[in-house]
Amino acid sequence: MERAIRTTCAYCGVGCGISATPTGPRSVTIRGDETHPANAGRLCSKGTHLGETTGLTGRLLHPMIGNRRAGWDKALDLVARRFRETIDRHGPDSVAFYVSGQLMTEDYYVANKLMKGFIGSSNIDTNSRLCMSSAVAGHNRAFGEDVVPASYDDLEEADLIVLVGSNTAWCHPIVYQRIQAARAARGTKLVVIDPRRTETCEGADLHLPVKPGTDVALMNGLLAWIAQQGLTDPAFLADHVSAPEGFWEHIRTGHDLWTTAKTCDVAPALLEQFYTLFAATPRTVTLFSQGINQSIRGTDQVNAIINVHLATGRIGKPGAAPFSITGQPNAMGGREVGGLASTLAAHMDFAPDNVARVGRFWAAPKMATKAGLKAVDLFRAVDEGRIKALWVMATNPAVSMPDANRVRDALAACPFVVMSDIMADTDTGAHAHVRLPAAGWGEKDGTVTNSDRTISRQRPFLPLPGEAKPDWWIVKEVARRMGWRNAFAYDRPADIWREHARLTAYGNDGQRVLNLRAWAAIGNDAYDAMEPFRWGGTPFADGRFPTPDGRARLVLTKQMDMQEPLKQWPMTLNTGRYRDQWHTMSRTGLSPKLARHREEPLVEIHPRDAAALGIADRDLARVETAQGNSIFRVSLNEGQRRGEIFTPIHWTDQTSSGGRTGLLPRPLVDPHSGQPGFKSTPASIGKVATEWSGFLILRDREGIGQPVKLPCLWSTRIAVPGGALYEIAGNGDPARLDAFLPKGDRVEAMDASRGTRRIATIGEGRLNGVLFVTRSGLLPSRDWLIGQLQAEGVGGSVLAAREPGAAGDKGATVCVCFDIGLNQIVAAIRDRQLVDVPAIGRALGAGTNCGSCRPALANILAQNMQETLHAAE
Repeated sequence: MERAIRTTCAYCGVGCGISATPTGPRSVTIRGDETHPANAGRLCSKGTHLGETTGLTGRLLHPMIGNRRAGWDKALDLVARRFRETIDRHGPDSVAFYVSGQLMTEDYYVANKLMKGFIGSSNIDTNSRLCMSSAVAGHNRAFGEDVVPASYDDLEEADLIVLVGSNTAWCHPIVYQRIQAARAARGTKLVVIDPRRTETCEGADLHLPVKPGTDVALMNGLLAWIAQQGLTDPAFLADHVSAPEGFWEHIRTGHDLWTTAKTCDVAPALLEQFYTLFAATPRTVTLFSQGINQSIRGTDQVNAIINVHLATGRIGKPGAAPFSITGQPNAMGGREVGGLASTLAAHMDFAPDNVARVGRFWAAPKMATKAGLKAVDLFRAVDEGRIKALWVMATNPAVSMPDANRVRDALAACPFVVMSDIMADTDTGAHAHVRLPAAGWGEKDGTVTNSDRTISRQRPFLPLPGEAKPDWWIVKEVARRMGWRNAFAYDRPADIWREHARLTAYGNDGQRVLNLRAWAAIGNDAYDAMEPFRWGGTPFADGRFPTPDGRARLVLTKQMDMQEPLKQWPMTLNTGRYRDQWHTMSRTGLSPKLARHREEPLVEIHPRDAAALGIADRDLARVETAQGNSIFRVSLNEGQRRGEIFTPIHWTDQTSSGGRTGLLPRPLVDPHSGQPGFKSTPASIGKVATEWSGFLILRDREGIGQPVKLPCLWSTRIAVPGGALYEIAGNGDPARLDAFLPKGDRVEAMDASRGTRRIATIGEGRLNGVLFVTRSGLLPSRDWLIGQLQAEGVGGSVLAAREPGAAGDKGATVCVCFDIGLNQIVAAIRDRQLVDVPAIGRALGAGTNCGSCRPALANILAQNMQETLHAAE
């Protein structure tokens, strides 16, 4: 019997521990690690279904030069030669790396060392620039170092938790569970500040639907209120905090309750309720995420939050801290080793003494002496021909970057692009001259750091498939071929870890909180057995900060003027994540269960806005900005503010003909952090008329596992058990789609009056595929047909789309963990007279695993109760 391997989840910055037990060559049973401090055995839906993503579908298994398979030596020699030639001809700043929070800390360290210490450029940036670099800049401005001054334990100690720009219930479900547990145990109050009424808002004590981009005004107004009430901490301010000249005068001017309420477009009574609650609750954690960071004023928004905590002494104490929560599994590890272009290594900047220190430690021949190009500027430099060789590692910028069409143009024009990734076909990989097969989750060996500074091991439990190699190995082999054999003589991740830990301690006599001296000499066995640990203890508990004078800094922040809606772009576009998907779905898109909650890329819009535009629920609509346009399925949502729309970030050319959100935002960035503003792009939306709609279901067999490009206006590929479902719509003759049905015995039915076509192909008693199209009629549920992909003895009755005498379908999936649908929940509430969410859990299991569907269950209960009352009147 295989033994369980303790590792760490592949997804968000919560950093949950996982117990993985291999059950076959590429199969595994996943459980939460009950001993891990981040999650104590809990897992969200994505983590729960990681076992569905460990197969080899779509994997890049061999080095590729162009479209031809190559050996490792040939591919690595080519990469090293082209980078060396480019540097010799055009200088070190003509090359760049674009890396990822999916990398291990050890991978990050080797890439950063090669670029900044040996190539001599700082042109290495990471996709973490897109999600939390404003928090880094804010921490550095306030504390002198990028230190998160909080831990998850503070959530259990707090009397008030303020969530700002964070749909925690969906994006960090285990943190949300800890918050809800604290509320149940000690009555902790919860305030959610978010333009959208998300699932996180359900059950909160207060929701402030602020106008996007007004968080500086909100927090400055809060600080003005606290100061007016005499509730700052004068002793803490006098002993431990410095303020710039004019800071308090600025706070007292123009930040009264009524002015702030008008700026934020929030009722003054709601604002006063929040301010009063905050002022009266010393144990407050303010947890913020992408809604704060992804802004062209993100750094000021971060510092406005930190200012409030510093002014009230709510830092360095149990249950009192500003808390930035990251999006990626190892965004923090990248920050620790210098994976951002704006930092050097080990939390050092480019001050001359730091450059000299790191240069001595690395014995570096050519140290970078200044910050490099941040992500948006990096790809702009590629587009302009200043960067001529680019290496992209474990990320998909052709989808995820703002103004992504321009990024694609840049990649297409770049003389030499290298991609190291786990997937063979990505939107970015289509432009790569060399593709290198990297290790994936379950094969990786290294460390990651989560949002509260806990370092955990990610251990392999599956063999490396094909010729895949770890990222650190790929980078060090290129470095050795470029001439630096001794400096990159690593045999295992533990070698790199020890060097990284020594660098954090080198010349660090208390100047920096990040100091891993105690772990710098551990042996290989100790590295393998490393238990999760949090570095830095309780930062700032003694009131000392890593600044030259040991004092924290208040930062003067100003609310920028808000742009009025433009005639051409009357809407404001916000972007974000879905509950069960991750980034560009290269992993989660393989899981049939994770696909069911939100099957298509939706544009969410307030019903009154939609009605004014002649748009109905489930229509198709084109969202357009100055950068480009894309088509989405419409979802009416009263939780949207009027004049604002929301789209998800996940869909790519591999999964949909539309739904590409990355091409829509402006490439405008925060002036301090370089982080793009994804949350408030001027946009327009209009209905897209189609003559017919339908779906295509294909059984997974050779040639079908890869995405199919269909000749229609709209198609979205959805993973289902045994194959793929395509939702489709278009104009003209849908008969063109018949050719995409696999061979087999063909059965079909036509209804000319409704323009309906139902076709199925069957081979050896098994369903190969079905195509249903209608011009005016209704389409049946897909669930029963999908189930027939793995059934035996399928007959012509498949065109009925349901078994004779079968009950109705389960409805839209609400609980992904247990595959429970809306209709099942409504029926159970009605038939069993269920009155609360725990009762639904006992009856159906829904909401009893990851808990992220509990707000939806509460909404269903409330709606059912309202309908029952109306029926009784």
